[in-house]
Amino acid sequence: MKESKIIIPDCKKFTGYKPCIPGKNCLEECDEKEKIGQKILIINLDAMGDVLMTTAQLKSIKKKYPISTIYWLTRKNAAPLLLYNNYIDRILIWDFESILFLQQINFDVVLNADKSTQSCSLTNSLSSKTKFGFGLNDSGAIIPINESANYNYILGLNDELKFRKNTKTGQEILAETFELDYNRDEYILNLTQEEINFCNEYKKKNHILDNDLVVGFNTGCSELYPNKKMTIEQHVYLIEKLSLYDKIKLILLGGPEDTERNNKIAEFVGDKAILTPTTDGLRKGICYENIADVVITGDTFGMHLAIGLKKYVIAWFGLSCWVEIDLYDRGVKLYQENLFCSPCWKKECPYNLECIKMIDLDRIIDEVLKAKKLLKP
Repeated sequence: MKESKIIIPDCKKFTGYKPCIPGKNCLEECDEKEKIGQKILIINLDAMGDVLMTTAQLKSIKKKYPISTIYWLTRKNAAPLLLYNNYIDRILIWDFESILFLQQINFDVVLNADKSTQSCSLTNSLSSKTKFGFGLNDSGAIIPINESANYNYILGLNDELKFRKNTKTGQEILAETFELDYNRDEYILNLTQEEINFCNEYKKKNHILDNDLVVGFNTGCSELYPNKKMTIEQHVYLIEKLSLYDKIKLILLGGPEDTERNNKIAEFVGDKAILTPTTDGLRKGICYENIADVVITGDTFGMHLAIGLKKYVIAWFGLSCWVEIDLYDRGVKLYQENLFCSPCWKKECPYNLECIKMIDLDRIIDEVLKAKKLLKP
């Protein structure tokens, strides 16, 4: 008996293991077929806020490569941010299995957003017709691998350019790096109906009414840059003052690293602020932040969450670059424009954290009241 030749389907759902729909024969005509098209890989192993910010490039990627399959490689802690995103076909976690898998694929485009030896080493090792972003030279140094990545690259090496002269947002810089159209597209962060229902039930349980303005305090920051947070005393001052106004509800937000800090704040303010759980996992953390109408925050992952959830953001800046952050006309950025040492991106401050001491707390209160008139007239 003559064996027939097997024709592998050109379908992004096909794995070669079993049918994507029970009872279907993948080797015959299928009305569920989705053409693979160009194979695109996004490498983003950086901080979680940066991963979320990179989602703003997806619309332009799909516009440039309309028939395509998009893979996204990230770390395990950031992967939940990419769930329920219709632009992404496959989310891969940074581990040996994923690296081995990716090295078998002949990509059309690899987009490496990170300037790290891990992501750059992988970028070098992958087969792709075109690569954008960053790789390694034969001495192991990180280098730009396309000319349009040069500005992004130099920005990391020239403090005067980064801190004083640059006028581009992070999204604009990355679009330039990837040679994409820049349309000021928003982050993509989607909630399921179940998560939206959870938010509504939590509000009801805590007696938050539809006409209440919910103000969330993102109180902490990552351990990588520990000086991106206000003092406990500053938070207590804001809560004490804002609690005097009618129809304003206050909630404390944060992750596991903020548990002790939030508990201390709660001890001072009592029932003037709702203490949301900090150890329920990332997706629940997104839900708690989604309850807020306004988020008061430093330049942290919580700020990027608020931007992705389209909240009104009151963001203060000290050591980081406020120019690179786009609030999409929903909020205000507060910074010390004439403070000689800010921004600096230093993990330890030689000037006694002047940028944090100088935060105008009464200005923050005024901005909350402006937001109340705008959002809950």
